[in-house]
Amino acid sequence: MSAYRGLMDRSTIATSIGLPVAAAALGSVATRTGMRSRWYRRLDKPRIQPPPAVFPVVWTALYAQTAVASAQVQKQMTPVQAQTYRRRLALNMALNAGWCWAFFRGQRLVPSIAVAAGLTASTVDLARAAGRTSRPAGWLLAPYALWNAFATVLTTAIWRRNR
Repeated sequence: MSAYRGLMDRSTIATSIGLPVAAAALGSVATRTGMRSRWYRRLDKPRIQPPPAVFPVVWTALYAQTAVASAQVQKQMTPVQAQTYRRRLALNMALNAGWCWAFFRGQRLVPSIAVAAGLTASTVDLARAAGRTSRPAGWLLAPYALWNAFATVLTTAIWRRNR
């Protein structure tokens, strides 16, 4: 592992930065049109629903933290460990963007709850995997896991109010 430590190869850069940027871009396409939809505006939202201006600020910070943590741990891992981590990160970012498409574009509340719960579990797994290599990187991913848990609760609350 020490021979690999400190190197920042293309795969590390591409996945650490590229996957969160891709998830953000794909998710924002669904979210931007979805938040303007009549369906979304008519949903009865719970009190825990943050104001719309909160979401881009929080997501920008979470994507940046994910990129930093992912780069940090991958450069400390063996190539095999880094490859496994990249697979976890790719799954996580697919679920991340997938929630936006299920909720805003698909207007499917129950599947959105399932995707949010899967994303939360995936993020906890990602934080644990990162934390095994670098405790600070694992902790850097903790707010992302907490936010996704909140998103699961929020999505469930919206479903309950709009059955």
